[in-house]
Amino acid sequence: MTKHLRGVFIEMANKIRFENGDWVQGRSREGELIHGFVEIVNSNREIVKVNVVESDNEKAVGKSIWIPSKWTEKLPDLSISNEAHLLTLIDLALLSKDEAWFMELSEKLASIKKHPKMITRKSEVLIPGNRIGNLDVNR
Repeated sequence: MTKHLRGVFIEMANKIRFENGDWVQGRSREGELIHGFVEIVNSNREIVKVNVVESDNEKAVGKSIWIPSKWTEKLPDLSISNEAHLLTLIDLALLSKDEAWFMELSEKLASIKKHPKMITRKSEVLIPGNRIGNLDVNR
């Protein structure tokens, strides 16, 4: 392989970087559609352990599965616009037993309650860490 092709290959591999907590969608080894968050990324970054939140196979929901990272796609960040959205995400953080995310969302909720007039447009509050994807729930 030429030096140039190796560089392109490395560049492509670097684009598929997953971290714990990233929200992804893709297919399982059995071909099921899945949507969930990354729990573990193996050391060579070729496979990820995903906690399945939604799937076309109901038996997969709530389970953690290992899938090749090339079969998954990282979802963009989620914008939060109001208290109701934050409460829904707090419920999800509790269900997934993600204490750090729960604390982060709780702080944002407290801030909204303290300064309710400050949040007037959707997409003003951005949750970092790519937890669910850029879903505009007001559409």
